[in-house]
Amino acid sequence: MSEHYNPEPKHSPSTDNHNLERLTHLAETYLKQDRWSRRWTNFLKIAAIAYLIFAIILMSEQFGGLTEAELIATKPHAAIVNLEGTIMPGNDASADKMIPLLQAAFKDKNAKGVIIKANSPGGSPVQSALINNEITRLKTKYKKPVYAVVEDMCASGCYYIISAVDKIYANQGSIVGSIGVRMDSFGFTGLMDKLGIENRSMTAGKHKTFINPFGPKDEEGRAFFRKHVLERTHQQFIETVKKGRGDRLKDDPNLFTGLVWLGDEGIEMGLVDHLGDVGYVMRDVLKVKNARTFEEQKPLIEQLMGTMGETTASKLSLLLKTLN
Repeated sequence: MSEHYNPEPKHSPSTDNHNLERLTHLAETYLKQDRWSRRWTNFLKIAAIAYLIFAIILMSEQFGGLTEAELIATKPHAAIVNLEGTIMPGNDASADKMIPLLQAAFKDKNAKGVIIKANSPGGSPVQSALINNEITRLKTKYKKPVYAVVEDMCASGCYYIISAVDKIYANQGSIVGSIGVRMDSFGFTGLMDKLGIENRSMTAGKHKTFINPFGPKDEEGRAFFRKHVLERTHQQFIETVKKGRGDRLKDDPNLFTGLVWLGDEGIEMGLVDHLGDVGYVMRDVLKVKNARTFEEQKPLIEQLMGTMGETTASKLSLLLKTLN
């Protein structure tokens, strides 16, 4: 029986050198990644600390003394309330949003008068009536003048609102008027017939679907709605404008037809008192230099973040200009 002896394999010097190079390379790669990781971590820490310090500085500026708005509030000024956008529940121009701002503006002891800066195509007659009524009530309670300044447009429900103010100012190109009421609807029955579409709606009530665009026109229901809703709302609109504007209104058959006029012709129709902007009313009517705008208060965190963003953008802009 013979025995076989297998000697251990011997490594050549070249193989050992190759393995050593691989180990060295792996070690160097690990060290580089570790250094990069530590640098990135340190950078994030420094950035977080810098951001925190920046926030503290801004907060100290915010709360360490009187803000610009607070300084203005201590001097005679004009209280400005913006009436912008469509007048509807939930919007910035809704009664729920506008009335608290108007109340604060009238209540402001150093406000010599209230200016409503109007730029709206109109909207809900109910929301408009609520705001109009509140302006009338506040005028009586505080005995403080209130003016409206029309910018691009103040039509329909917007004019409903500002008819309660003492005087209305506008630009010669401003659009004013549209004293009327509307409700839009469409009819698709002809198109449905061509496409072979059948309306299978079910209702209880003869006129429940009098404005259904997918069914035949209900003339009786439409006539009822026009008489009892549209025309009555229109009359309420007319009475409110007459009450607010009085004998300044021109006896013109087109005045309450829903037509609109530019600012200069609006004066001729009695819809506008004078041409002028907010600056004119402040300088020449209220005789004040400062203005305080009343806006819906945002949560504190939103105010801080907004202030920080504005300040950062301002300082970056200044830095870029300096570098250039």
